[in-house]
Amino acid sequence: MTESMNPAVAARLDEADGLAGFRDQFHIPRSSSGENVIYFTGNSLGLQPKSVRGYIEQELKDWELLGVEGHVKARHPWMPYHEFLTAQMANVVGAKPIETVVMNSLTVNLHILMISFYRPSGDRFKVLIEKGSFPSDRYAVEAQIKLHGFDPESALIELGPRDGETTLRTEDIIDTIEREGATIALIMLGGVNYYTGQAFEMREITAAGHAAGALVGFDLAHAAGNLELKLHDWGVDLAVWCSYKYLNGGPGAIGAAFVHERHADCPELPRLAGWWGHNKGTRFLMGPTFDPISGAEGWQISNPPILQMAALRASLEIFAEAGMFALREKSIKLTAYLEQLLAAVDDGRISVITPGDPDQRGCQLSIRVKNADKGLYSAIAAHGVVADWREPDVIRVAPVPLYNSFGDVQKFVQILGSVLN
Repeated sequence: MTESMNPAVAARLDEADGLAGFRDQFHIPRSSSGENVIYFTGNSLGLQPKSVRGYIEQELKDWELLGVEGHVKARHPWMPYHEFLTAQMANVVGAKPIETVVMNSLTVNLHILMISFYRPSGDRFKVLIEKGSFPSDRYAVEAQIKLHGFDPESALIELGPRDGETTLRTEDIIDTIEREGATIALIMLGGVNYYTGQAFEMREITAAGHAAGALVGFDLAHAAGNLELKLHDWGVDLAVWCSYKYLNGGPGAIGAAFVHERHADCPELPRLAGWWGHNKGTRFLMGPTFDPISGAEGWQISNPPILQMAALRASLEIFAEAGMFALREKSIKLTAYLEQLLAAVDDGRISVITPGDPDQRGCQLSIRVKNADKGLYSAIAAHGVVADWREPDVIRVAPVPLYNSFGDVQKFVQILGSVLN
């Protein structure tokens, strides 16, 4: 056993962890034997904060006692309920409140924003994405291209890694933007690639895109609540994300969107209009002419689902208490510890395809299994590890700083080593 693999080392790291107490604010699933599982799938579905039940029950109670009057008389009135989440969500992604709105689901928001920000004209009609992006992103982008009468074969540019490599190099992304810039209308990348765990250098990509005359957006499904983001400062035009992964909003939880404030009042932008995006002061006059709210709220279409928002509000309160800077600091240490222990496992069947540079990854490490041996995944699952298998040959593990510990990491690698042996 290497010294770093010693449980006492993990115990000392946990004792020194100023965020360790947040683990007690979450329900940790248990195995059939009654022990806590090692839960490393916050990149797929975050755990439930213990406070969620009370937040939802409050809204159920107000509905029970107040009926429709809950819209204005509930403890947290439903009419402006989405506004209770705005500032905290903006802090999570490094945005201003005017640039942030909690609404809909991720791919719905992607379609809504592409209606406004994918505006092909003349020779500038292409969309740049990464090869191997999450399928829903590709489906949405291709659909939008077709809606504008273009063929994805000619209008879609896919960024792929170099031969023999598994992740993209930033210089290659920028080279493509500079080479194809005059034809690119929109750059739409993932903040973190769901499969490899690679975090893209969003500031540099945004600057290159703008220099080429393109608009720049990101799908932050695997970045929001995982990385320390600065969407406003980086100048990103648009972004969308879900809240059921790192943000712990619950299964199928409501999504969110970002629109930079320079687009806050742009009446020339086409959009899918709905009454909830209409000027709040005149919304209930039910007039025939749409008058959008300034900022990201103006892209709302329908009134929001209160029970989903209540669950997310409970989680965002925890994020506000912990702070993204501190969470990211712990995440870097936690994932580095995992990487260190995996490197000590002497077995040629496994390798990590996620970049080793902390600036190019979040908490997730993607472990490639030689010969796509899913039996290894099944074996660690039988020992109480909740990870994630992605075809054809990758186990994704994500130690989340809010509720995972250094002890979790040490136990996981110990289990992995014993199964391999």
